[in-house]
Amino acid sequence: MYHYDDDDHTLVRQRVAQFRDQVRRYLAGRLNEDHFRQLRLRNGLYLERHAHMLRIAIPYGLLSSRQVRMLAFITRQYDRGYGHFTTRQNLQLNWPKLQDVPDILEHLASVEMHAIQTSGNVIRNITTDHLAGVARDELEDPRPYCEILRQWSTLHPEFSWLPRKFKVAFIGATADRAATRLHDIGFRIVSHRRSEAGFQVLVGGGMGRTPVLGKVIRDYLPKEHLLSYTEAILRTYNLLGRRDNLNKARIKILVNSLGIEAFRGLVEAEWSRIKDTTLRLEPAEIARMQTYFAPPAYAGHAAEDTTFSQWRMADSLFAQWVQHNTLAHKVPGYRIVFISLKAPGRAPGDTTDWQLDAIADLADRYSFGSVRITHRQDLVLADVQQAALFKLWQQLKRANLATPNIGTLTDVICCPGLDYCSLANAGSITIAEQINAEFADLNEIDDLGPMTVNLSGCMNACGHHHVGNIGILGVEKNGEEWYQLTLGGSSGNAASLGDRLGPALAKSRVAAGIRTILEVYLRHRREGERFIDTYRRIGITAFKEQVYAHHSQSPHRQRSLAASA
Repeated sequence: MYHYDDDDHTLVRQRVAQFRDQVRRYLAGRLNEDHFRQLRLRNGLYLERHAHMLRIAIPYGLLSSRQVRMLAFITRQYDRGYGHFTTRQNLQLNWPKLQDVPDILEHLASVEMHAIQTSGNVIRNITTDHLAGVARDELEDPRPYCEILRQWSTLHPEFSWLPRKFKVAFIGATADRAATRLHDIGFRIVSHRRSEAGFQVLVGGGMGRTPVLGKVIRDYLPKEHLLSYTEAILRTYNLLGRRDNLNKARIKILVNSLGIEAFRGLVEAEWSRIKDTTLRLEPAEIARMQTYFAPPAYAGHAAEDTTFSQWRMADSLFAQWVQHNTLAHKVPGYRIVFISLKAPGRAPGDTTDWQLDAIADLADRYSFGSVRITHRQDLVLADVQQAALFKLWQQLKRANLATPNIGTLTDVICCPGLDYCSLANAGSITIAEQINAEFADLNEIDDLGPMTVNLSGCMNACGHHHVGNIGILGVEKNGEEWYQLTLGGSSGNAASLGDRLGPALAKSRVAAGIRTILEVYLRHRREGERFIDTYRRIGITAFKEQVYAHHSQSPHRQRSLAASA
């Protein structure tokens, strides 16, 4: 991973000192609320429903064990003993005291972390594939380019007051695990028939009140032009994006209003003016950055360890965990391990201080001291020897981190919702709990196969409900919480926005409505079909008819999914 140089250390420490003085002046009454609001947002500090919330940057979702231990210490010392991992591969603290935030930032700086540009109308944390560098389908590791763009964009004077927040994602594999079509800019590393790999560039994606899939603005961009082309896009947006209406200020609105061809023309004209300036990336700089992401020192053996196969055959629970929570690694003898943060009884994405300490220890012991965050609010140990999997599983179980549900119905994306967020209309965590209670049988979940369930507490869509195979949106009606369902969304290669099923369901009936949806799926699915495949084949009508026919009946039907298959 990237390590700070002297300039990085100086910048971050100066920022901490500045904010410490700003907090002191605010608490002394020398800065008013309006002035301080802009200053705290520049340092990732929000004012939520009950307290301040601090969003800590985790660039491209990569942490060292040392950094994980610091997060454990901070949550224990300055919060309520837990943190919340987000879909932007960041960590949020929900209860820090304002006077303690400068101390928290100073602790973060000591392990090369900060909260800069995790809020405000700036370029936010740049995200990427949580399997970068280890996936078998990868063309090239995208993380060096994430870091190059991160350094260029941090405190960029021209783009510190954009019309609206700006999100960028990279993918270097054939499978899009970074949701590039849902970002303001998405970069996909692609091969080129006449030259080396470069980027396909997408622009104008986003969720929120106006969900839009990004459009291709350039099929092939040579790597050396990464910064100049990004600057051309941002400059065009910064000049022409709306600032009179918060809901129409994102780049997706500008791209849609102009049309992709007209927007492309403006960007290309600006790019032609700046592409051969100092923004051009030299091969030596790319190579230098790639050294920070060199593969670890893998063990020399290539054959699969026999004890792994023996344990998998002898212990069905271990085998179930291996099936759902591990993936093949590009290096023989290793596997990729997912740490589920979706155990029943826990808010999705939440991790306690003692779990963070345990994860840091396991990372040191089993995965070269490195931890990753996924877009679905789980964690990854990317480089585990197969021979160590059984011992690792046992230790994850003791820490309540081994629920075998990755990629299944109960691996729910969930925003904090009404429990914390000042923007939310309805609760999210309670609905995730309702789903876990309704679908507690792991064998039943296994039979349903892969699917995504995404849950948001308001139209801002922090839970990505628009692109869940099953999406759930909380809405408020006459002071009560109701939930609107969508079906058929996806953030992968064949990205799609979900179709609205019909009128919102009462809070007590959400899990029952999902059960009915899944009964329809099982009646119609063909061999080997996932939920999304069946939905795309048969359409929404069969689901709608059954959900609203049963909606008038008792929400507590006990008929099993297996019996209806």
